[in-house]
Amino acid sequence: CSRWEEEKKEDGVKWMQLEHRGPYFVPLYEPLPEDVRFYYDGKPLKLSLATEEIATFYAKMLDHEYTTKEIFQNNFFHDWRKEMTSEEQEVIKDLDKCDFREIHKYFVDKNEARKALPKEEKQKLKEEADKIQEEYGYCILDGHREKIGNFKTEPPGLFRGRGEHPKMGMLKKRIMPEDVIINCSRDSKIPEPPEGHKWKEVRCDNTVTWLASWTENIQNTLKYIMLNPSSKLKGEKDWQKYEVARRLKDVVHTIRAQYRKDWKSKEIKKQQRAVALYFIDKLALRAGNEKEEGETADTVGCCSLRVEHVRLHRRLDGQEHVVEFDFLGKDSIRYYNKVSVEKPVFENLQLFTKNKDPTDDLFDQLTTTFLNKHLQHLMDGLTAKVFRTYNASITLQEQLKALTNPEDNVAGKLLSYNRANRAVAILCNHQRSIPKTFARSMEVLQEKIDAKKKQVEEAQEEVKKAEDEFKETEDAKAEANVEKKKKLLARLEEQLAKLNVQATDKEENKQIALGTSKLNYLDPRISVAWCKKFGVPIEKIYNKTQREKFAWAIDMAGEDFEF
Repeated sequence: CSRWEEEKKEDGVKWMQLEHRGPYFVPLYEPLPEDVRFYYDGKPLKLSLATEEIATFYAKMLDHEYTTKEIFQNNFFHDWRKEMTSEEQEVIKDLDKCDFREIHKYFVDKNEARKALPKEEKQKLKEEADKIQEEYGYCILDGHREKIGNFKTEPPGLFRGRGEHPKMGMLKKRIMPEDVIINCSRDSKIPEPPEGHKWKEVRCDNTVTWLASWTENIQNTLKYIMLNPSSKLKGEKDWQKYEVARRLKDVVHTIRAQYRKDWKSKEIKKQQRAVALYFIDKLALRAGNEKEEGETADTVGCCSLRVEHVRLHRRLDGQEHVVEFDFLGKDSIRYYNKVSVEKPVFENLQLFTKNKDPTDDLFDQLTTTFLNKHLQHLMDGLTAKVFRTYNASITLQEQLKALTNPEDNVAGKLLSYNRANRAVAILCNHQRSIPKTFARSMEVLQEKIDAKKKQVEEAQEEVKKAEDEFKETEDAKAEANVEKKKKLLARLEEQLAKLNVQATDKEENKQIALGTSKLNYLDPRISVAWCKKFGVPIEKIYNKTQREKFAWAIDMAGEDFEF
């Protein structure tokens, strides 16, 4: 049997044996050379070691947009001052008088020097990294040697957060062995902490899959060392996730009929649940969990929408019953969408917003817990998240069917694949800001296209010349020459077509992030089957890391797989 289908363990038990080396701790701080100085108010100032280390975190980010943001600057300066000696606190009172430029330049130069190292030196560094990977990067789980995902602790630095995070710029502290809980099996060789240190705790909990954990100081959340996505455990979990979504396919019609009926319910709680579920199903919105006030950025999901996040239009742009959404979702990514909804939904929303303030909850009777309980009742294992997976995967499958032309060459088929993937990314609102390098790389591509066009024109001239020559002489040599020139022209035309496809793809993709859905929402078997069916090499769709993560799907799916 394949490694994906070995013997099942009893419920809740994830492993019988787990042995590993514990986390790899990032190297300690190396002080700056004497000639690299920090200046305050125009004068050099020697900093204590702890203060200097934090100064380098800020200095390294000088060319980053973050350091121009006031909230980042304030949080950094507040946390930095807390770590200073009392003498330093007396002197350093204003961030604007701090000059980090010399330190910044030192790190930029260091980076450049590393890039410019001769090949042998680079090879040496790679070998050192590989040695650490060999030693710390694997564990033994139930007799299999499995790769660990993130075996290094995160280095200290300044918290960035995504979007406009209120805590950006705060100091991320160094993780010490004393912060770390180790998880391994009782009879295994318990990992040794670094010399002179001890672990916070060693436990043997085989109902969880993490190897080590600690609490990070900024959001007070738990961080874990987990297995690599390519490991059997993660692969199984991934496979199960898509199997749950496939089960939803069989009952989704019943569920839709149910929530449509509930729009007309006499209980407002049921009405709200039904409208929220309609949004989660139709628009692939996230459920939106309850969270602590002020702790995190003000982001919402479906259940936590406020009245101010929706505007209702009886008519808009020639459509009826339009809901205009505008809110910050996960990672502070803005969700903006105008959607024509069914009349009962529109009328319900009018009712839910009536006599409420803008900051009141739209679904005031609804919690995520209440919604998920209802979903579990409709189908075992169903949560709001499953709808996102289901709708993403089914969209990819339908778009691939509609867009793929079997007659196309590989480049043409890939454009169709990316367009299908884009439809999913748009559904899931996976955006990115236009890459900084976009304009330049587009110019380079355009130059290539122009050069290729010129080559095609020259080749066309050559064909014409060869044909004229053949007309005059009618000998075999001239005829062969015509064929040769035509072949060359055809090859150049194909290359030009390929470049044009690339340009179209690049332009359509500049603000869309395809990776998130590819890794998390799309059943890989759909892509594997498509590749096999249309003769597209799998490496054109998945890179090496992705092929390792989806090994289970590459093993399992034939060209006839249907989600």
